[in-house]
Amino acid sequence: MAQGSLFDESSKAERLPLDTDLRAQGYSHIAGVDEAGRGPLAGPVVAAVAVVQADVQLPGLDDSKKLTPTRRDQLFERLNELRGRGVYFGVGCSEAGEIDDIGILPATFQAMRRALGELRNSADLDLSPYLLVVDGRDTVPDLEGIRQIAVIRGDGRSRSVAAASVLAKVVRDRTMVGYAREYPGYAFERHKGYGTRQHLEVLKAIGACPIHRRSFEPIRSMVEFQSKS
Repeated sequence: MAQGSLFDESSKAERLPLDTDLRAQGYSHIAGVDEAGRGPLAGPVVAAVAVVQADVQLPGLDDSKKLTPTRRDQLFERLNELRGRGVYFGVGCSEAGEIDDIGILPATFQAMRRALGELRNSADLDLSPYLLVVDGRDTVPDLEGIRQIAVIRGDGRSRSVAAASVLAKVVRDRTMVGYAREYPGYAFERHKGYGTRQHLEVLKAIGACPIHRRSFEPIRSMVEFQSKS
């Protein structure tokens, strides 16, 4: 599919009304936050924060999980083309070692704070006027002077959160493809670190590599067994 064909299709923007509703309530500055990779057995958790101004057209934008890989890549490239011209974003991550040290939820929040830091630095934005819409049940702790709301399934309700979900997902998937070249044999380019049958079979056969999360089962039990052998 050519890139242009995506943007010729009927817009799904009307199905993501939350940003419009919030602006009608007086929140003129909105940023969306989402993550990718909390559940896998390997690789980082990646977070993104996105600002999509009201006049920016992004037909087809939706929760990244509802999009095909091709469409996600097209939207990712489009968001990058518009960066600084109505679209502003930052991306942050926490690697497997940090996840093992502090736990997946704190590591996810750390990735979100890093994404916010990159947004501040790259766009030179003052985030104090913004309302931060965080996908999920929890707001980000330890953020001074930023208003936040947590919205369950926010990636299917807010354009800003949907954009963040696309950015986080594509960055993480491409990171795992890179790791597949660094650690051949695990097929990270296929399952992206999730606990598929293929991944579990490889783990049993050759064990964990440096990007595996040793605090996650069944890797933790495998490592403990190997250490006792």
